[in-house]
Amino acid sequence: MRVLAVSDEVDPGLWHHLDVLGPIELVVACGDLPFDYLAHLTDGLDAPLVFVPGNHDADVSGYRESRNGLILRAGLPAQPPWPAGAVNVDGAVVDVAGLRIAGLGGCVRYGDGPNQYSQRQQRHRARRLVAAARWRRWRDGIGVDVVLTHAPPLGVGDGDDDPHHGFRAHRDLVARLHPPLLLHGHVDRDGADRCLGSTAVRNVVGRHVFDVSSERTADRRAS
Repeated sequence: MRVLAVSDEVDPGLWHHLDVLGPIELVVACGDLPFDYLAHLTDGLDAPLVFVPGNHDADVSGYRESRNGLILRAGLPAQPPWPAGAVNVDGAVVDVAGLRIAGLGGCVRYGDGPNQYSQRQQRHRARRLVAAARWRRWRDGIGVDVVLTHAPPLGVGDGDDDPHHGFRAHRDLVARLHPPLLLHGHVDRDGADRCLGSTAVRNVVGRHVFDVSSERTADRRAS
C-alpha cells in the first residue's frame, strides 16, 4: 500500500506537480493543514483521504452519518468542512483502502481553542478508542495497522514546551493495540524515526511517501 502522509506544513510543489509522487493509494493527514489543500491532494491523486484534526484546525466534532447517508450535526443536516468523501478518524476505527486505521487528534491543552485536551481527557478518549479497536478485532480477528495522531506520544519525539508535550495516553494506546505504525505531526521534524515497543513512530510534518503493509496482506502472504 503506497501512502502519502502529510501534516502541519503545506508543500507548495504539490499544488502543481502531484505527478512527482507516483501512484498513491491512500492519503493520510495528521492535522493543521487547510482543507482545500487536502481536497487538492485526494482529488488530484484519486486516492481516499483519512485525517485527524490538529490544534489549529476548526472544531470538527459532532458530525455523524445517518442510516440513509445524510450528514447530521446536533440532529440537523450539515455540510462537514472537510473534503467530500474524506474520513475523520478522530476517536474512531475505520477500514480504508485495505488498512485498519485508528485515530486521535488534538494536542495537550494550552489555551481555549478547539482540539485541545488535558492528559486526563485524552486518556478517556484513548480508552474508548481501544475498546472500539478490540471489538473490531474480536469480531474479525484483524488488528489496527496504523494509528494517526496529531501530537506524539509523551517522550517519543515531542517538544520541551508545554503546547508541544506528547500525550501519555498515546503510549498506552500503543501498548494496548500494538500497531506496526504510529504517524503524528505537531512538532518540528528532526529526521529521526523512533520506536515505542514494536511500534514505529514517525513524524510526518511536511510530506512523506512510503509503503505500509496491512495485517490482511501479511496473512495472505503467509498462506
